[in-house]
Amino acid sequence: MVKIVADAYAWIEIFLGSEKGSKAKEILESADEVYTPDTVLAEIARKYLREGTGEKTTNERLGIVTSASDLTHVDVRVALEAAKCYMQMSTNAKKEKLKAPSLFDAIVLATSRVFEAKVLTGDEHFKNLSETLWL
Repeated sequence: MVKIVADAYAWIEIFLGSEKGSKAKEILESADEVYTPDTVLAEIARKYLREGTGEKTTNERLGIVTSASDLTHVDVRVALEAAKCYMQMSTNAKKEKLKAPSLFDAIVLATSRVFEAKVLTGDEHFKNLSETLWL
């Protein structure tokens, strides 16, 4: 059974209609289960509104995400796992000379671990993690 956690990176590439987006869409459509952490909705909304995308378009895209995947929430298991993931990702980021990961990134990774799923992303903070399906 193929289970995928879609990161904001994957959704944004899909909405861009890029080559990576086509690959992401294909992977999501062939998966048995697709999850999107609710925090990813906030990430997507922030990006689009910051860039001047209208609220109507942003809302439509968020609607696509919610209809194409199961939204997950931060519960006690995800919160504890996110704390562990954040520490691991922060250590990796320092070694790779990347900026610090966001807590949103840690929540995505934690969700993949709790749901025993792969993370679909192209975000450098996820590179070389066993859970990552790289775009």
